[in-house]
Amino acid sequence: MDKIAVLIPCYNEEQTIEKVIKDSKAALPDAVIYVYDNNSSDRTAEISEANGAIVRHEYVQGKGNVIRRMFREIDAECYVMVDGDDTYPMDSAPGMCDLVLNKNADMVVGDRLSSTYFTENKRPFHNFGNSIVRASINKLFDCDIRDVMTGFRAFSYEFAKTFPVLSTGFEIETEMTIHAVNNHMQIENYIIEFRDRPEGSESKLNTYSDGMRVLMTIARLYRDYKPMGFFSLVSLVLALVAAGFFIPILVEYFATGLVLRFPTLIVCGFVMLAAVLSLFAGIILHNMTINHRRQFEMRLISLHGDKKRLLKDK
Repeated sequence: MDKIAVLIPCYNEEQTIEKVIKDSKAALPDAVIYVYDNNSSDRTAEISEANGAIVRHEYVQGKGNVIRRMFREIDAECYVMVDGDDTYPMDSAPGMCDLVLNKNADMVVGDRLSSTYFTENKRPFHNFGNSIVRASINKLFDCDIRDVMTGFRAFSYEFAKTFPVLSTGFEIETEMTIHAVNNHMQIENYIIEFRDRPEGSESKLNTYSDGMRVLMTIARLYRDYKPMGFFSLVSLVLALVAAGFFIPILVEYFATGLVLRFPTLIVCGFVMLAAVLSLFAGIILHNMTINHRRQFEMRLISLHGDKKRLLKDK
């Protein structure tokens, strides 16, 4: 088991990867540096090997797929994940690792938004999108995460081995955040500096399509992790729709003694029935999530024992 493993997911980062590796070695001289190449068509893997990194490959495209393989293959007391685009100064890494190794943090979030992100980042829709995602998650999950989309994080062994990677692309950061929040893991916000990509280096993130995928991921995870809230909201909307169409029929009935729109009345009945079913679905799924959380806590206890054995055998 490594004490600290630096994980660098890469796709066509030949322009910046050498500097990221050198900065990682300077900041964390005792760390093992892993570069996971995701089908790069340039010299990313070759440059990484030349600079002393351990290079491995993930052949299924997508950042989520890379992170799944990283967490599956590597055992470490502390994982530092950083993008290979040289936008995150590695001199913040020792402080982030200290929170994991000595302060029991399960995930340390490299917080760009509280420092230089909005002045350094030249893409205004990215700035707006980050603010929307952060506000949505903090409101829906009642937490205080300062930067949801950051690619610079540190993790504990327990987090890495219990995180079920479902996303395949850049929405993976959102999924990580919600997993940690929902399972009451210790999360720390660590303010870092951010610098925009150097000239000639291009972002792989599509502002509109990837932004929509992130918002859909938030909705999906809210449904999965907070089913009572999600299905109660669906139930409320359906009940309001049914009531909105039923009230005019009721007014007509009191005025004339006749039901003049039977088809609408029947539809209102079915919509209200769907509202009731949605509410009960939320109750049932809520009880299931409580049971899953119990099982997760038992899994954490088991993992803690596995970690002690790995450290003893090291």
